[in-house]
Amino acid sequence: MLTPPLSLYIHLPWCLKKCPYCDFNSHETQGAPPEGPYAAAVVRDLEFAAEGVGRREIVSIFFGGGTPSLMSPAALETILDAAAARLTLSDTLEITLEANPGAADSGRFTAYRQLGINRLSIGAQSFDDGKLAALGRIHDGAEASAALAAARAAGFDNINVDLMRGLPGQTVEEALGDLEQALAFAPEHVSWYQLTIEPNTVFHARPPALPDEESVWRMTLQGEERLARRGYQRYEVSSWSQPGRACSHNLNYWRFGDYLGLGAGAHGKISRASQGGILRQARTRLPASYMDKAGSAAVVARQTSLRDEERPLEFMLNALRLKDGVPAASFSARTGLSLATIRPQIEAARAAGLLDAGPDTLRATERGARYLNDLLQHFMPA
Repeated sequence: MLTPPLSLYIHLPWCLKKCPYCDFNSHETQGAPPEGPYAAAVVRDLEFAAEGVGRREIVSIFFGGGTPSLMSPAALETILDAAAARLTLSDTLEITLEANPGAADSGRFTAYRQLGINRLSIGAQSFDDGKLAALGRIHDGAEASAALAAARAAGFDNINVDLMRGLPGQTVEEALGDLEQALAFAPEHVSWYQLTIEPNTVFHARPPALPDEESVWRMTLQGEERLARRGYQRYEVSSWSQPGRACSHNLNYWRFGDYLGLGAGAHGKISRASQGGILRQARTRLPASYMDKAGSAAVVARQTSLRDEERPLEFMLNALRLKDGVPAASFSARTGLSLATIRPQIEAARAAGLLDAGPDTLRATERGARYLNDLLQHFMPA
């Protein structure tokens, strides 16, 4: 097993309102979040976690949530300064901040850019006021457009737009209209994904009326054609980018790289190449408990070491989302297992027309990408 690239994920758990479709670890805040104590807790957590990774280089940092743009530039600066002091940061470091329209302003965008944050991911989800209301979002279409314009004016030249399709009551024409409004801002990256109903959400308890499968499939095909005509390349199931603008942080996930996860409920994965182990961790979820325990081992709510029989599925869950797949040699490099150990599963998936597995590459076929769950079933532990 070789030591893979290492990223840093920082979870900022507060939102102004919990969306009915959201199953992330997010918590409504009454007024401003306790950003000073929380940033101090993340710094303590960072000091604790840094001992386990030594001087490994950090290739990307991602502030996710929740709504990270609720945090002031000063709070984020505290965290970034601590990361620079305690970790080795790449000269080509990508730093992404998630921002929601209605939860940030142009002045903050400028300040974020001055901190060195060089990629902004804006959660528009739609530009249709009715659809945004159905999703429980706090912003309207005009605010979504204003946020994208403000990000560009603040100097961001690497912007992602999060956009959903298959929304309650949405027609094919409305979905394509949303996509066209996003593309009018020429974002470098588009995350365009289907709304799904997740357990433990309001939508799961009270499901809305969603478009039928045929309509969603038409949205998907016609939208993909429009993205391709505009020069965007699909590199992952729901990720499109202009050439050379794929998200480095997410690519590291999908290539089964490592990541430190800091913040309430954050998950992490660390490979111990010399010991042949892969460690997964999850921080305690409640913000108050996290702030109390950060800086000690008590902040880790769950820790497991991946068993050999679990590693193939874990690897394929990520790698086969990528349109071009991954080098076949990366399976051994990232899991510590010989490719021969899963040769029967590979051959079965290939015989089913789901996997393109040549001597150099592991890649889902077009059919395999469409029926990804069927493909992954071949790599389930016995």
